[in-house]
Amino acid sequence: MKVYLDNAATTPLDKEVLETMIPFMEKHFGNPSSIHSFGRETRAAIETARKSVAKMLGCSPAEIFFTSGGTEADNQAIRCSIFDLGIRHAITSRIEHHAVLHTLEALEKAGTIKLSFVNLTPSGHIDLDHLEELLKSNERSFISLMHANNEIGNLLPLKKVSELAAKYNAVFHSDTVQTMGHYEINLSEVKLHFLTCAAHKFHGPKGVGFLYINSDIKVNPMIYGGAQERNMRGGTENVYGIIGLAKALEIAHRDMKAHQDHIQGIKNYMIGQLKLHIPGVTFNGAGNENCLYTVLNVQFPATENAEMLLFNLDINGIAASGGSACSSGSNQGSHVLRGINSDMERPSIRFSFSKYNTKEEIDFVVEKLKTLFPVHAV
Repeated sequence: MKVYLDNAATTPLDKEVLETMIPFMEKHFGNPSSIHSFGRETRAAIETARKSVAKMLGCSPAEIFFTSGGTEADNQAIRCSIFDLGIRHAITSRIEHHAVLHTLEALEKAGTIKLSFVNLTPSGHIDLDHLEELLKSNERSFISLMHANNEIGNLLPLKKVSELAAKYNAVFHSDTVQTMGHYEINLSEVKLHFLTCAAHKFHGPKGVGFLYINSDIKVNPMIYGGAQERNMRGGTENVYGIIGLAKALEIAHRDMKAHQDHIQGIKNYMIGQLKLHIPGVTFNGAGNENCLYTVLNVQFPATENAEMLLFNLDINGIAASGGSACSSGSNQGSHVLRGINSDMERPSIRFSFSKYNTKEEIDFVVEKLKTLFPVHAV
């Protein structure tokens, strides 16, 4: 048996999504910027996708800009805010995705901004009182805080942060890469200035995402070279990727409740089985309280084979992660786990689930883990 439990890194493409994309790979291949019928056909398809996405988010189609994915969208939100809105102070946390952290740190190193890190609670949640202190004691700020952490799953109270941002006239950006398609996000009720998304996290294609830019914000392009995306992103559009993104989001919204119930059940089952069979197991972050239902970060007992844990899982056909897939190749360990003062001497594994996972797969994984962590492990 092979078991894929690394869905926070990427998800398998939904067959319905693939079927929707194929005609735009085979037949409808026109450049959307061309004025002839081939181009008009694909241009219309892109705009239909844009309207579909906007309707599901409760915003205007004019506020949706398609990108190559979450990293580009994060960079554009941050850089355009800093350079175009005259902001000189930014607030983030030490457990953000590197697309946010590295961008802000580079701007701080260049002397462009002052960067502040909001405190975290012991479980890894944002300290809202400290966030307000930072907003109160600094000039107009840019806030970048992710909706759900990609390694430990902690959820941000979007509405509360948006209210604080409004109170202090701050610009609020949230990376919703892990939550888009998993939760309802209504931008007519919760005011954000920027929101980012990547299709491959909810069974869409890789290489495509979008940036929501609130119409109250006026910024310049980050990528020049053409008039695409209403002059906001140069370059020929990824037509079949955009079509796939819209279809994947449509399916996610259509089946959201069923998928939430199924995946939360899988997660709860794994928590119970790990507690039952692996003495000393604990969970990083909030575990199951105010936490993304697709992610479970497990801290195992320290053993002499701890460094080989991911490898041993892999050779047994089990795909999981020691942290963000975007950080693979790093030998420094998870910056998220360091950020919440997790015990770095103990091995931690991120298991992340999708609608395709089963309890039988969890049983298989737990059986393999039992052989790696016998009862006498400490």
